[in-house]
Amino acid sequence: MFGAALGVVLGHNFPIWLKFKGGKGVATTLGTFLALSPPVGLACCATWFVTAALSRISSLSALVALGLAPIYAALIGNPHQIFLVGALSLLGWIRHRSNIERLLNGTETKIGKKKE
Repeated sequence: MFGAALGVVLGHNFPIWLKFKGGKGVATTLGTFLALSPPVGLACCATWFVTAALSRISSLSALVALGLAPIYAALIGNPHQIFLVGALSLLGWIRHRSNIERLLNGTETKIGKKKE
């Protein structure tokens, strides 16, 4: 299960046919969490929605959900999956480094607003 989950997210983030330039993998990672442990996946999705409703910033919502995922895995998930959940969450944070810079600069685009 570990290899399949990791492969799915890595395949989305670094597709061969796009010269290893893919997405940030948040939806794929959350889908993987839902498949591995529905309570953890649902908690992450709920966290994303609440954070998005409050902040109106998708990347911040993703970072908060990914950051809490290992905690959710420890509390309500399978303890054997904490490493996998943590590794996938860390990868999501790494892939969001440009978003983190914009968040710190106050220039990240909000949901529903066009980029200037």
